[in-house]
Amino acid sequence: MIDIVPKDMPPRPRHHVVVVAYEGLALFEFGMAAEIFGEVRYDISPHWYRFSAANIQPRPVRAPGGVTITTDGGIELLAEADTIIIPGWPPEDREHPVRAALVAAHARGARLVSICTGSFLLASAGLLDGRRATTHWRHMDRMVAEYPAIRVVRDVLYLDDGSILTSAGGASGVDLCLHLVRQDYGGAIANMVARRLVVAAHRGGDQRQFVERPLPRDHEAGRLGRLMDDVRAGLDDPWTVASMAARAGMSRRTLVRRFNEATGLPPAEWLRLERIGRARELLETSAAPIEEIARLAGFGTAAALRHHFARQLDVTPTRYRQHFGHTHA
Repeated sequence: MIDIVPKDMPPRPRHHVVVVAYEGLALFEFGMAAEIFGEVRYDISPHWYRFSAANIQPRPVRAPGGVTITTDGGIELLAEADTIIIPGWPPEDREHPVRAALVAAHARGARLVSICTGSFLLASAGLLDGRRATTHWRHMDRMVAEYPAIRVVRDVLYLDDGSILTSAGGASGVDLCLHLVRQDYGGAIANMVARRLVVAAHRGGDQRQFVERPLPRDHEAGRLGRLMDDVRAGLDDPWTVASMAARAGMSRRTLVRRFNEATGLPPAEWLRLERIGRARELLETSAAPIEEIARLAGFGTAAALRHHFARQLDVTPTRYRQHFGHTHA
């Protein structure tokens, strides 16, 4: 498959992403940020991100597994960053001097992003007071108890609270990083990056981060996967929970139970989110009228599409297209 870069994507200065590096660095979170923002992607855009790693301590950065990280500079890099990413953080470390640099960066307009327990560094700096934020589910109660001024949100993958964004554990950081790419470059570009990483192009931040799911029965697991593929391939069909159950060869009650086990969502809600995702993709990458997009995404009418967009994204489809759309032939 050949990637097609939107021809009308406007030139832009290179957005500087700086990731915080420290003793005991969380390698997985650091690596995902480096892969998404630090990989040279000039075939996608000649103005792709500039990426740097900042050592915030006076000694070399050592990570688990005997790994030593060579960084691009020290804490001074935070003063020139457009986006600062904190890849995990020891929740008990409340006094690190990097807090002052983060406060100063936020005051001048930098975007702050935490992955997993990186939110605890933002919390200790007072940057999350009065804001909605999340963290890894294992540390949620601790954040609630130690930082009562934060409006902690449970069971989400990530939260975008404007200039400060927080995510749950590990892999949800990929979703948040792709969300940033979507904000900065639009959905078509974010989808290209996701395809190269072989990950889901978009998982909404409000999806549950932790689901106690038993292993599905073998014969049901295959049918559920095929059903999801069929629904995604025909989102404009008039799907109902009953018709989905019939397609999967399950009773309605069994389908609802298996869907909740596999996704943390009832099938009707999963279908709604898939349709919203399809509508977003079309708004970002096509010039089709709103009425046609509503039909192709399975909402039927423009009024229904506007209703679900307002409910889920707090924005109209037209405003969404104005912000994220990159139409091309």
